[in-house]
Amino acid sequence: MQPWQMSLTRRHILCQEVMVSRRADLTFIYNRAQGRHGWVRLTPAYSVKMVENLLDANPSISYVLDPFAGTGTTGLVCGSRGLNCDLFDINPFLIWLGKVKTGNYPSQLLDQVRRAAARIVEEARHVSETSLWIPPISNIERWWTQHRLNVLAKLFHALSRQLPEDSPAKDLLLVAFCRLIIQWSNAAFNHQSMSFKDEGTLLLRFDEEDEIYQSYLAAVQAVISTARQPISGRVEAQFHDSRYIHAPDDRLYDCVITSPPYPNRMSYIRELRPYMYWLGYLKDGREAGELDWEAIGGTWGIATSRLQAWEGQEPSIPELRQIIAEIADHSTILANYVHRYFADISQHLESLYRSVSPGARLYYIVGNSKFYDTLVPVETLYASIMQQCGYTEARVEPIRKRSSKRELFEFIVSAKKPV
Repeated sequence: MQPWQMSLTRRHILCQEVMVSRRADLTFIYNRAQGRHGWVRLTPAYSVKMVENLLDANPSISYVLDPFAGTGTTGLVCGSRGLNCDLFDINPFLIWLGKVKTGNYPSQLLDQVRRAAARIVEEARHVSETSLWIPPISNIERWWTQHRLNVLAKLFHALSRQLPEDSPAKDLLLVAFCRLIIQWSNAAFNHQSMSFKDEGTLLLRFDEEDEIYQSYLAAVQAVISTARQPISGRVEAQFHDSRYIHAPDDRLYDCVITSPPYPNRMSYIRELRPYMYWLGYLKDGREAGELDWEAIGGTWGIATSRLQAWEGQEPSIPELRQIIAEIADHSTILANYVHRYFADISQHLESLYRSVSPGARLYYIVGNSKFYDTLVPVETLYASIMQQCGYTEARVEPIRKRSSKRELFEFIVSAKKPV
């Protein structure tokens, strides 16, 4: 019997036997102090340590794919080790971020960034509030007080006038701005996803403008100091719908290290909204919903309403059919959500097969889910789908307890393409 074929009860006993704890070092929390990995926060991001451990266990790997690149963790670790890596994502902001995080920046360019930051702050002090552009974020007052929003808008106005668009120096200035807007926002990260601070806990001051400017200069310096380390591997971030994988230029990957979105209705769009609106990747809520509909596991805005009418082929895995039927007793939309998620993952793993070399290893960091009283064993379903697609040696390893419902864990699901 394979480990992924265990009953749910047995699997939970196994998790207890190996003392699976919450392991904050295997989450985004560990990344915050790891140089470029800490540039922009995204709660669903997985740990640098996870990628390092997998690469250490596979020293012969040379060409890695992350088909759900997120903030570029896999690519940055690979590039720092001199390995080649392709990063695929359907979100244009994340593609931009992946390119910036894995770039090389000579000292002359970093000096240019520092000088430009000083000019930006000086110009911002003299920007008239009548000329400010405010991003069209719904309920923007939940994110920033009006005073802070105006100061951020002044900085962005001045930043927009510095350096050519799409220049590496400007990219680094924008990364620092992304750090700043979260630092001075009302966002709270004391749950498994982002929330907002209670209004009663906010200190409303009107003497903090200079403090925000100094915070921006500090953010720029933090980015500069961590951008100095060279990236020796070739890392490319590309727009790609990972349901339909194809390796560029007929190259084959010998390893896949990734963490796809979990089927838990927690959209990346929600946490990325401030960055995407400020930097122009989103213009309204409909665009956000359209992007989430195209993403695997997305449920933002119109993506939810479209699930009501969505129809797919009956799953070939009996356990998945039963799970969908149980959830449908409570909610057709959520049943369709789980059904569509695994239909997309099946399409992804099937198309991936043609782009990995014989003997290639696959590593998927996934979390299980629960809808009403139905536990969705995401890890065993992934292993079953991998086997159906022709991969062998499917393994499921519990790695940590998640800080939410007691039944929820994270796992590494691994498999191999036969030689």
